[in-house]
Amino acid sequence: MGKKGTVLVIGGGIMGLSSAYYLLKDGWQVTVLDKGDFTDNASQGNAGMLVPSHFVPMAAPGMVSKGIRWMFDSKSPFYVKPALSWSLASWGLQFMRSATEAQVQRASVPLRDYHLFSQQLYNDLQNDPEFDFKLQHKGILMLFKSVKAGEEEWQVAQKASELGLDVALLNGKEVQALEPHARLEVLGAAHYRCDAHLDPSLLCSQLLQHLRHKGVELRSQSAVTGFSITEGVVREVATNTNTYQADLVVMTAGAWLPDLARKAGLKIPVMPGKGYSILEPLGSKPMLHPSLLVEAKVAVTPFAGFVRFGGTMELGAMDRRINMKRVEGILGAVPNYYPDFRPVIPPLEKIWFGYRPCSPDGLPYLGYARGLKNLIVAGGHGMMGVSLGLGTGQLVAQLAMGQRPSVDLSLYAPDRFQ
Repeated sequence: MGKKGTVLVIGGGIMGLSSAYYLLKDGWQVTVLDKGDFTDNASQGNAGMLVPSHFVPMAAPGMVSKGIRWMFDSKSPFYVKPALSWSLASWGLQFMRSATEAQVQRASVPLRDYHLFSQQLYNDLQNDPEFDFKLQHKGILMLFKSVKAGEEEWQVAQKASELGLDVALLNGKEVQALEPHARLEVLGAAHYRCDAHLDPSLLCSQLLQHLRHKGVELRSQSAVTGFSITEGVVREVATNTNTYQADLVVMTAGAWLPDLARKAGLKIPVMPGKGYSILEPLGSKPMLHPSLLVEAKVAVTPFAGFVRFGGTMELGAMDRRINMKRVEGILGAVPNYYPDFRPVIPPLEKIWFGYRPCSPDGLPYLGYARGLKNLIVAGGHGMMGVSLGLGTGQLVAQLAMGQRPSVDLSLYAPDRFQ
């Protein structure tokens, strides 16, 4: 747009809060709507990893065959809930078309740049005395137990090196030397020293506190019910409690993005990928590095005095049911890599779950909506929401000001499936 004014941000997750933060810095008058209370989004309970290492989108060669195989294992990392759903079938067909080597090649550099840009913003924000979300640059260990998994990690690490990312292949003894307090049973690891991690709950709460202190209107329990659009401009946004007018509208909303977009006449396919996490005391033998258990697809993140185990991708309609088989799959995998850690199944109220917003090609949506002059879409970040969070917020602000984005956004057009 290139002109400051009023902006309405829809969605109180990491994308919405980050967008509000940078728009506020640029002088916009900001209101944020959240259908909940700003605490029940997918950013709160995730692994908190910043991952330039994730330059390969989820829609990649081999994922289709793996997904089909995993569907028959109740504890597997990936699961599609059987349902007579046109949106699920359509999403699946688009996923299969996107899972090509050509797609991976096209996406690798843009995704790398997006992650690195976002990570630098986290570095800058952590240096602000108002913020301390425990950002640590220890890298992430991709731990593997089998020769096959090691060969696959070596191939990805080789590509990462070609992209200029800092990564090292380690054998079992070298991995153990990095973790002197936590016994490991692994064949080796790829150590992505370019990666980092933080406490996502602290990040979100501190962003909320900052926005509230700076006078941003934070409207909870405000579900959008419709848009009034004339001559390609969003004139009003109606909610269950009020009606809002703004010069600019930013649509985030996470896994609820498709329904929200439909109300504005847009088609933006996203499937909710339910994931689970469990937070446990670390005990007397601390972990120093976060890790991804390669074969099990489980994330392990140490925080101050605690460790979070998380994983699974359960695609299908949203519900509040906790699938204990998925939780058992996560926790049961941990002792295979960390034999001294034997997490027990917690009571239901101690199990966190959230919905990752997954696009069919594994790439985010970011840019102005086709045919709408004052609506920016920012969503569909899948498992990379926190990693790309601040970067997305800054890019939204740049788009709002009519500036050239700091990274190439050509692959992320919101209308690419229309």
